[in-house]
Amino acid sequence: MIHTIDNMKYIGAHVSVEGGVQNAPLKAAAIGAKAFALFTGSSARWKSPEISPEKAEQFKENCRINGYTPEVILPHDNFLINLGSPDSKKLAMSRKSFFEEMQRCEALGLTMLNFHPGSHLNEMSEEDCLARIAESINITLGKTQGVTAVIESTAGQGSNLGWRFEQIARIIEQVEDKTRVGVCVDTCHTHSAGYDLAEPEGYAQTWREFDDVIGGRYLRALHINDNKRKCGSRIDRHEEIGKGTLGEEFFRRLVNDPRFDNMPLILETPNMEIWKDEIAWLYAQMS
Repeated sequence: MIHTIDNMKYIGAHVSVEGGVQNAPLKAAAIGAKAFALFTGSSARWKSPEISPEKAEQFKENCRINGYTPEVILPHDNFLINLGSPDSKKLAMSRKSFFEEMQRCEALGLTMLNFHPGSHLNEMSEEDCLARIAESINITLGKTQGVTAVIESTAGQGSNLGWRFEQIARIIEQVEDKTRVGVCVDTCHTHSAGYDLAEPEGYAQTWREFDDVIGGRYLRALHINDNKRKCGSRIDRHEEIGKGTLGEEFFRRLVNDPRFDNMPLILETPNMEIWKDEIAWLYAQMS
């Protein structure tokens, strides 16, 4: 059972749903996670089977037994979805798939869906793509209830948008129901995007800029990954905690920062065999 800790940090990892989505809370508990992320369906298919009422109830019960509330669970949508696609057919497929992802979250009693905003594929303007992403979110929120669309910050690789805070802010500005939109900052992505989180001054400046440009009230979660590449590379390559260009001091600073209390802090580091050790190490750094 998870018990509230003094400064309320909820650290976990993106766990497998092998054997059924109902097993995800059990796998999270086995590695000492106080939060977790999951795919509610396939990560690489447009369509996944509906979650049966029986599996949904098992999932909820396993969450209850192990102390996981919806506020610390961060589902991720599939990687095919591009809500800003310039291709009308792919856009329609993306919107349908995103809606179905939201429906599966609803079935599981979850309140967030994390997603990469989208890519213009060098076939439309950045501004038009951001508007299309916002339109896609509006369409989906209009047909669903209770689930917040959580925009993940990206590294800016290729034509992906969401690597500048201004781009995320522009999407949010055009979302009609702002009570159901939020942001997940991926530490590897944001560092690769050019925000120097590794240095104390850069760390402070990054979060000031987040507050000024997007607004701290929209922060719902963090993906806590070290970075194989240097700041500003715009390349997305996750590294194990303390072994990349962010380094151990960054993670000590992060886990002692009260701004990140009461939200899921999710590892997506490349070696799942050491997630239990990484989670334990992160908690051990808290003063």
